[in-house]
Amino acid sequence: MNLLRKILFPFAIIYGVITSLRNFLYDTGVFKSYSFDLPVIVVGNLSVGGTGKTPQIEYLIRLLSEKYKIATLSRGYKRKSKGFILADANVNASIIGDEPFQFYSKFPNIQVAVDANRKNGIEQLLSQTSKPEVILLDDAFQHRKVKAGFYILLTSYNELYSDDFQLPTGNLRENRNGAKRANVIIVTKCPSDLSNEEQLKIRKKLAILENQKLYFTTIAYDEFVYSENEKRKVSEIQNVDKLLLAGIAKPQSFFAHLQNNNEECLTFPDHHHFTDKDILEIKNKANNKIIITTEKDYVRLKGSFSKEPLFYLPIQSKFISEGENFDKIINNYVEFSSRNSKLY
Repeated sequence: MNLLRKILFPFAIIYGVITSLRNFLYDTGVFKSYSFDLPVIVVGNLSVGGTGKTPQIEYLIRLLSEKYKIATLSRGYKRKSKGFILADANVNASIIGDEPFQFYSKFPNIQVAVDANRKNGIEQLLSQTSKPEVILLDDAFQHRKVKAGFYILLTSYNELYSDDFQLPTGNLRENRNGAKRANVIIVTKCPSDLSNEEQLKIRKKLAILENQKLYFTTIAYDEFVYSENEKRKVSEIQNVDKLLLAGIAKPQSFFAHLQNNNEECLTFPDHHHFTDKDILEIKNKANNKIIITTEKDYVRLKGSFSKEPLFYLPIQSKFISEGENFDKIINNYVEFSSRNSKLY
């Protein structure tokens, strides 16, 4: 914890009191929450960024989209637009945000929408001619105006919320007690060989409730990097001179997976809008070397390079154990909620 964050500790106490009061008012019904008669799943976190929400949303899309009409609803962080937008052929990352545009580009059979007002966003989705049967709310754990049917809370292995504190001293958006709202808690970005003993230690640290399920996932990197026109094996480009760049929260594992010796890594802020000056800097640094970036950055950089080969490395969320149990819980919730919604 740096000195400035320590100095701001009184403000963190005030912030914690305000967010706790807000949650209390929603819990007691003073502030109204709205429910909807279809399965609504929230994927979120207590901390600011970097817990792996995007690959977890994509995991749910793959799990459910063959059987149900899926819609994702995000805020569209740092987009250059306002209000409700349903993605179509005219959108790009600047209009709906990089993560929603990534969903839209990868999964053509689902609906992708953005709206800072999640209640309005759901109502707009349900007013479409082709209504979704399941809605996945991206980064909406603190959006209490909507009462979802199922809550998935993510926390990073190296930055557990139990070891953190409220903003601005720590990185928590609300008090750690907010974790009690979760049906499932997933510890993300774990070592793939995480032992059962360490899993038990983490369970105790997080104080998992009897009605909650705890799972552990790791990052599964694709065997290939992809450009607009080709793909190349990661093993083949490992020793090729290249430039790595990322504009995501906590890119260290991405760099570590691909970096060879002293290759240069360019880091930009999370959700960064690349300017002409940035593109020129990247081209100069690359100096005819191949450029490899994250999938989220690729959707913002695509089309900016004509001569320099630009590749991206996809990732997926992979359960270390009990993945089938997680799938069963999600499928049972969606099936039960869908059946009940048809009865009323």
